[in-house]
Amino acid sequence: MPWHVDEPLLEAYQQGRLDPSRVMAVDAHLQACPACRSAVPADAEWLDRSWEAVLDLIRTPAPGPVERAAERAGLPGHRLRLLAATPALRWSWLAATVAVLTFGVVAAYAGDARTSLTWFLVAAPLLPVLAVATAYGPPFDPMHEITSMTPSAGPALVLWRATAVVGVSMALGLVAAALLPGPGWYAAAWLLPAFLLSVGTLALATVLPLPVAAGLLATGWVIVAGGVSIAGEADLPVVFGPAAQSGYLLAAALAAGVLTRRRRRLDPGESR
Repeated sequence: MPWHVDEPLLEAYQQGRLDPSRVMAVDAHLQACPACRSAVPADAEWLDRSWEAVLDLIRTPAPGPVERAAERAGLPGHRLRLLAATPALRWSWLAATVAVLTFGVVAAYAGDARTSLTWFLVAAPLLPVLAVATAYGPPFDPMHEITSMTPSAGPALVLWRATAVVGVSMALGLVAAALLPGPGWYAAAWLLPAFLLSVGTLALATVLPLPVAAGLLATGWVIVAGGVSIAGEADLPVVFGPAAQSGYLLAAALAAGVLTRRRRRLDPGESR
């Protein structure tokens, strides 16, 4: 080496009295010169603690306002971070859901309110189902391989994400239903069908892949409910009247029982 760090320079370096350019020069020299580097006293325990603190700061992201509020309410922060990666909670999905519901409300005011209400009641229960289908597992979740390695992966994470997306979907749907022109109690008649389809999708996903289960139930709902509802105005209560609502509630309870019993089979990331 053409030069070495003398004692006055080393003392100034240790005390932090050098300007930035000279500090960089001494740092570069110490990295290449073992003799000068050995002259710098170092506390190994202090260095280890410092590096651990730096690594913890880098690895642990700062909690956002939603996460802090949820933690104050008693929800675990580590689950919230896993929920934040849910594909169906991204802005693109939320924007698409709002656009679909807005179109239904606008169509109700612009055209035949009865026909628009019918299509709204048939289509609204599908939004939570589509959200559940894309909440976990390939090919919708690009982070699935990483997420599947976490201790919370599998059935627990599927249920957490499904609960989150169903809650968001139904909240948005309720806002849209409240804006529909004069449909009476039919504005909320889609809630139990939506709950049934969501729970039924999860129950069926203990046998089939989650997207397939959602597709089968959604298709069946459109064919049966859509066909009966558009057959005539008198047939609308057949699908959304009090008797039908009682049937949806009973079916949802049965699906919840099946899901509870077979919940360990609920993992779209594994073959059955």
